Amino acid sequence: MTAAQNVMVIDYGSGNLASASRALALAADRGGIPSYIHVTSDPNLVARADRIVLPGQGAFADCARGLALVPGLRETLIARVDQGVPFLGICVGMQLMAERGLEHALAGAGGSRGFGWVRGDITAMVPPAKLRLPQMGWNGLEFTPDAHPLLAGLEPDDHVYFVHSYALTGFDPAEVIATTDYGGPVVAMVARGNRCGTQFHVEKSQEVGLRILGNFLRWTP
Repeated sequence: MTAAQNVMVIDYGSGNLASASRALALAADRGGIPSYIHVTSDPNLVARADRIVLPGQGAFADCARGLALVPGLRETLIARVDQGVPFLGICVGMQLMAERGLEHALAGAGGSRGFGWVRGDITAMVPPAKLRLPQMGWNGLEFTPDAHPLLAGLEPDDHVYFVHSYALTGFDPAEVIATTDYGGPVVAMVARGNRCGTQFHVEKSQEVGLRILGNFLRWTP
């Protein structure tokens, strides 16, 4: 019998922790994937993680600060992911994978430092006048089928739930596995090595979100 994996949902004062943990538990149950889902801010538990999920909502700088304020948490998370543990960032959790967040940055300021796991900065979206910010609601995904294991079982134009006003720019196209259209292409999913992220709220994206979470729980980068 396969031993259950320990999935750590990082608690740093931001993110839909209850929704994310419930969705992960449901995806694991449906997929027959033995998993213990833990919500934690304890670096000692994170150091033993088999998979790490980083939710996030609000401002990039606030989330980066919240993560840094828990002693040892940011360093342990990075070290464990550097060891090859699969990582999933959700919404601002995905944005933290970028090099910098320029939300509310003063002119000429360097913004807030991200993990630097994918190329690019998080900058304000500038949609056409007929579209409002934040981008809020259901939008279709655009991707090449079977381009990445996280997309297994999905079809182009499957809809997921977005709430954001900032997006990844200056990216490496090789690290973008799905986009959405909001007055032009917007990065929706990124992946590099054992690190992946969704700009949308995968935990609120119903059946499509559950399939992506199941794919993450099975994923062997």
